[in-house]
Amino acid sequence: MSADLDSHRADARWARRSFDRAAATYDAAAVLQAQVRNVLLERLDLTRLEARVVLDLGAATGQGARALKQRYPSARVIAVDVSASMLRVAGRRRRWLRPFGLVCADAVRLPFAEASVDMVFSNLLLPWCDPDALLAELRRVLAPRGLLTLTGLGPDTLKELRTAWAAADTHVRVGEFLDMHDLGDALVRAGFAAPVLDVERYTLSYADVRGLMADLKATGARNAAAGRLKGLTSPRKLAAMQMAYEAYREGGRLPATCEVVFAQAWVPLEARTSTQAVSLESLREQLAARRRG
Repeated sequence: MSADLDSHRADARWARRSFDRAAATYDAAAVLQAQVRNVLLERLDLTRLEARVVLDLGAATGQGARALKQRYPSARVIAVDVSASMLRVAGRRRRWLRPFGLVCADAVRLPFAEASVDMVFSNLLLPWCDPDALLAELRRVLAPRGLLTLTGLGPDTLKELRTAWAAADTHVRVGEFLDMHDLGDALVRAGFAAPVLDVERYTLSYADVRGLMADLKATGARNAAAGRLKGLTSPRKLAAMQMAYEAYREGGRLPATCEVVFAQAWVPLEARTSTQAVSLESLREQLAARRRG
C-alpha cells in the first residue's frame, strides 16, 4: 500500500476514543445519521426475510436496534459497537423498550460463530473500517440466504470542507471515502451475491464552519485518518480554512455535502456468486413484476 493510501486509512483506536467521548452528545447532533437510518430501515420493505438473529453493527446509542426489534419482534436483535460509552447509552434506552442485546466488539473481529446471523444492518460504519476486512468478517458470520444491508459515505462527502482545508495546509483533514463501484467490487470479492447499490446526496447547512465542526465532534465523526495532524491547528490556518469555505456560501448558509452509498447483498446458498451489481430501481422493477404475476 502506498504512503498516500496509508495516510488516509482510518485509525481505529482514535475513532473508538472519539465515539466514546461523543456518547452523551450523539443523539442530539446525529441528524444525518438518523435520516439515513430511516431510509435504510424503509428499504427493508423490499425484502422478505425471516430473521432469527439480527445485528445492528455500529449501533451507537441503539436507535437502529430499537427499530429492528420493533420490525422483527421474535428475532434476537443485538446492538454491536466498539464504543462501550455508546452502548451504555443504548443500555439505558433498552430498559423501557423491547429488549435487545448489547455486545461491545470490533466490527472486523466479531464474537459470533460462522453462519450464525441472519441479517446485518449497518448504518454509516463503513468509513471507520477497512472495507475488505469488514466485509470478509460479515460474510463469515452471515448464514446462507443472510442479508447484509448497509450505508457508507462516498467520495463527495464533505467536499467543501476538504477543499477549504486544502487551501490552508497540506495535512489530511478529511478522510477519503469509498466509491459506490469500489464497494460493489468489494462485496463481490467477499463472496456476496448480486449486490444492489445506489447513491443519495444530502446537504446539511450551517451558519458558519464552526457549526459543522461542532456537529462532527458531537457525533464522534471527526477526522480519524492516520495522516491527520496530531497537534493543534494554528489560528492562522483555521482562519484560512474558514475564509476558503466562504466561497460556498449560498442564501446566507454554508453547505456540507454528504454522499451516502446504500448497499444490499445476500449470502448465496452456493459458493458461486454473481459478479455483477444491479441498481435499486432494477430491484424495484423485479419486485413489481412479481406482484403483477
